[in-house]
Amino acid sequence: MNLSIKNAPDDLVTALKLRAQRNHRSLQGELLAIIEETVRTPPRLRTPEEILAEVRQLGVSTPAQSAEIVRSDRDRR
Repeated sequence: MNLSIKNAPDDLVTALKLRAQRNHRSLQGELLAIIEETVRTPPRLRTPEEILAEVRQLGVSTPAQSAEIVRSDRDRR
């Protein structure tokens, strides 16, 4: 099956080409490797203890800050 990506920003294409070059792959090969890794690698679920340790390390002192951190973490996924 063929896939295509339209209107990719120039800076993203440049970064992908550099990444492909570093990994000794074509741009197509690099994109396929990224897709395979993303789809086939199950997400690592963190334990509540790990999350608490991360929050303590961040030095969160208000509920507003913690909500912002949770939102940011969700947006990264």
